[in-house]
Amino acid sequence: MRIGEIAALLGVTPRAVRHYHHLGLLPEPVRRSNGYREYGIRDAVLLARIRRLTELGLGLDEVRDVLADDEGRELVEVLQELDEDLGRQEAVIRERRHRLAALLAEAQDGRLAAEGPLSPQLTELLAGLGERPDSPMAVKDREVLALLDTVTPEAERVRLMETLQGMEEHAGEVYGLLDALADKEPDDPRVARAAAALAALLPDGLVVHFSDKAGGGLTDVIFADLAPAQSAAVRRAIELVKQRQEAAPS
Repeated sequence: MRIGEIAALLGVTPRAVRHYHHLGLLPEPVRRSNGYREYGIRDAVLLARIRRLTELGLGLDEVRDVLADDEGRELVEVLQELDEDLGRQEAVIRERRHRLAALLAEAQDGRLAAEGPLSPQLTELLAGLGERPDSPMAVKDREVLALLDTVTPEAERVRLMETLQGMEEHAGEVYGLLDALADKEPDDPRVARAAAALAALLPDGLVVHFSDKAGGGLTDVIFADLAPAQSAAVRRAIELVKQRQEAAPS
């Protein structure tokens, strides 16, 4: 058989056969006097085995290891590892589908947040806060929370969102105070009031995400769109929370 014939017989491409030769998976067959490869039954059997192993999900390096063991003992080990890996992938897929089903249910009920998909914890928090489209600061806050939801590791995110639960009752008042500073200067006396109200609302565990220096990542994102007086109020609130932490008994 020529290379095109054995490739067609086994359902692979001639290019794949040449690649297997290059990797040493399939030995080069004898060549005819005209230089063409001449494949026999043994070549076809080996090529069939390579195809079956790759269809199981083995990488070509793993296939090489299996073929190197004539007694097939390593094949069992590799297949066990493959089965375990597929099991892990199935678990991940099941979790993703479970989350997707919840999102689809939210979308069908009109409860899917515009920032979604989000974690269940943040979805619950935002539902309590409400949309508040008339408050630019509320819109900004939802964006920041969505960012935190994405960049925070899962275990830490769950704790963070749990600490934010309960802020809904007074969030509207704080949004109003900050919105009122949109066209004010940092020395406006209302800055102190807004800072105090915001500090009372912020949980201690939240300020660890903010840096005192420029280039602080999340900090830069939060302050990017704030007016001078709003920025002053938020920075002062963060300072007040840190002072509260330091004063707390250890």
